[in-house]
Amino acid sequence: MRRIHIASLWLVAAVGAASAGAQTESKPAERPPEPGPGANSKPRSSELLAKLDQLFDRRDDPSIAKELDQAIAEAIRAHGEEFDVLWRAARYKQWQADGAPDGDAKKQLGKEAWELGDRATRLEPERVEGYYFAAVGMGNYSQAVGILKALGEGLESQFNARLDRAIKLDTYFLRGAPLVAKGRYYYELPWPKRSLGKSADFYLQAIGRHPENLRSYVFLAETQLKDGNPQLAKQTIAKALNGGIDYDPPEGRRSQQLARKVQASIEEDLK
Repeated sequence: MRRIHIASLWLVAAVGAASAGAQTESKPAERPPEPGPGANSKPRSSELLAKLDQLFDRRDDPSIAKELDQAIAEAIRAHGEEFDVLWRAARYKQWQADGAPDGDAKKQLGKEAWELGDRATRLEPERVEGYYFAAVGMGNYSQAVGILKALGEGLESQFNARLDRAIKLDTYFLRGAPLVAKGRYYYELPWPKRSLGKSADFYLQAIGRHPENLRSYVFLAETQLKDGNPQLAKQTIAKALNGGIDYDPPEGRRSQQLARKVQASIEEDLK
């Protein structure tokens, strides 16, 4: 029976193209409020953020990726203490890490996403973006260095602290991405910590609110296959292969590439 290893340890799910995270409602004040901890993190230019988002929406085009690399580097140099710049930079580094093969590149990109996310969190501790991208960046870093080494370094508790905070702040951020990351975490853990049942439950919760998120189906199918149910996995992976990608074309295309690999593994298992 052949198995494949897809994506990363404690991986991101749906590293989508949403250009903003959760917003916190506030009651009208009778007088202007005192500046909060994130007061200095507001970007100096909404045009800069719009440019980063527009490029990110086309991030799987090699020529656009090159331009985005430069734009991110320049934004960090000029506005490296602004929350909305930092989490967008973490988002792109995570996208790159997610698509990189295991090795030094994934390790470096994952570490960069992790560190940028943590920097964003320190500026806005009640916003989801920093926690989420720090967690999944840490996941890719851990995949690159190896699961046993990551567990030995105590990264599991750090990962969960960030991801659980993201789930609490905005469960369905980026179409349920924190839930899907948690499901992948339970899939990737070695026995006896692994729980395929919990893994599937988190994916199904995300799918219940965001059925358009194809990465959820890819990971759910792989969990079902590992749990000894290739027929159910075959039905699930068909939803990823046949789903629309308009919600985020680059992410949708990447998810369907992963889905084709899972489909091959399912067909091999069914022989």
